[in-house]
Amino acid sequence: MSTQEIPPYLNQIAQIIFDKKGKNILALDIRGISSADFVIIAEGNVDKHVSAIASTIVDELKKIGLKPSYTEGLQNGDWAAIDYSHTVVHIFEPGLRERYDLEELWNKGSILDLEINIESDKQV
Repeated sequence: MSTQEIPPYLNQIAQIIFDKKGKNILALDIRGISSADFVIIAEGNVDKHVSAIASTIVDELKKIGLKPSYTEGLQNGDWAAIDYSHTVVHIFEPGLRERYDLEELWNKGSILDLEINIESDKQV
């Protein structure tokens, strides 16, 4: 997979976050930097919103055969993490995202240009 190739499920995750009114979506290619290949970081408004976004990601990706190896914060929490081994998704409340600053942890990663349909009226 070249640097430009983005697995379709990354776009699907970003679309789910967008459709659930998540914001500040960032996807990084971290191959060679971490044991995972990709990381997606985004924000929800409050703890229940964070959990709802994360739960929807898990539910929707199961439909295409992707099941997480680990999840945290799906029931409640200000930070939800979903580990698909090759991809890790982090959904934060805004203040917590700034505190943990995962973008800095993977600052050598390449920002991915994801395709999100911003005219989507679909509520997942």
